[in-house]
Amino acid sequence: MSTTAVFTVEGMSCGHCERTVTAGLTALSGVTHVTADAKAGRVTVESTEPLQDDQIRSAVTDAGFALVGRA
Repeated sequence: MSTTAVFTVEGMSCGHCERTVTAGLTALSGVTHVTADAKAGRVTVESTEPLQDDQIRSAVTDAGFALVGRA
């Protein structure tokens, strides 16, 4: 079963930012696809099972950005 969650992320301003956040989230176990949109400040995460917000927050923070919450 696949799940999709959308998160608001602060600090992304360009394609490099999008790639950095995408790489950090893709490394999480169970993540199958990530779409980051710097202009909208949103990240869509598809995974094989629901992920905990703390997991997402940690990956986003490690990438140098701030997770605001679910969109």
